[in-house]
Amino acid sequence: MYLADENRYDGRMPVRRAGNSGLQLPAVSFGMWHNFGDDANYADSEKILLKAFDSGIFSYDLAYNYGPESGAAEQLFGQIYQADLKPYRDELVITTKAGFHMWPGPYGQMSSRKTLMTALDNSLKRMGLDYVDIFYSHRFDPDTNLEETAMALDDLVRSGKTLYVGISNYNNAQTQEIIKYFHEFHTPFVVNQLSYNMLNREVEEDGVLDTLKTNNVATVAYGPLAEGLLTNRYLGGIPEDFQIHWSSTAVMDQGRSALTQKLNQLNEIAQNRDQTMAQMALAWLLKDDVVASVVTGASKVSHLEDNLKAVQNTTFTTDELDQIEKILHA
Repeated sequence: MYLADENRYDGRMPVRRAGNSGLQLPAVSFGMWHNFGDDANYADSEKILLKAFDSGIFSYDLAYNYGPESGAAEQLFGQIYQADLKPYRDELVITTKAGFHMWPGPYGQMSSRKTLMTALDNSLKRMGLDYVDIFYSHRFDPDTNLEETAMALDDLVRSGKTLYVGISNYNNAQTQEIIKYFHEFHTPFVVNQLSYNMLNREVEEDGVLDTLKTNNVATVAYGPLAEGLLTNRYLGGIPEDFQIHWSSTAVMDQGRSALTQKLNQLNEIAQNRDQTMAQMALAWLLKDDVVASVVTGASKVSHLEDNLKAVQNTTFTTDELDQIEKILHA
């Protein structure tokens, strides 16, 4: 029988507030996009998820479409939750999303009322939950008016199926519009989950981070390591078959050779900070209070432990920040 580490809240993992809401998140959340699903080893997955909780990571980030097949990651998480984590439900922040392809037919994707409501019902059944803590519209739906999407999310809160709502991958204009509806409905809207890392700065250029700050809403950063580019893995070169996430394709525009050179320069700064590049990349995101949490997964406990060390030093000198900017904009 699993018993959580009684020292899990000993301060190793900082807790950050999402804007001025009551939602609080660990600086690092555990993401289940990769490595969790039908072909995952249950024992290995269980070990990593429980190690995360023992380390102060009480937030688990899922989506309907995560896993080799839609629902696979939620199914696996539900099994581990029922076996080990259910006694700790009051401590956990469990989040899921709907919007990318989930099932056949016109309602199996996007953010219509029927899609969102059906998806959350299915996710709750799959995980064995009465409610989730945050339910996201996973992407903007160009064919459904935003008022319908916002009202559906608000109704899901009022039905008790989610405590808070979020959006994901919404740009600045889309975020500004849906915020108006959330204000009108008094919806507990707390976060826009966005692709954000040292190499992918689109959310800064777009202005969406400023909009979130102005409205006391947080962001949760996904893809903080740019598919592994911001680790030591590619310091010797980026292979031709390397696949970047669709949200970060622009980082490859400069060419593999130029990018590899930048990665090595960033790694030198990380070494001077007594961090790995991955640790520095996570710390760099957490330097800004608008980032309530960064989502990162792990296929091994050792990877998780390495990432956790990032929270030990999230302070950058002005000189370090200037050096990083010069490298990235060269």
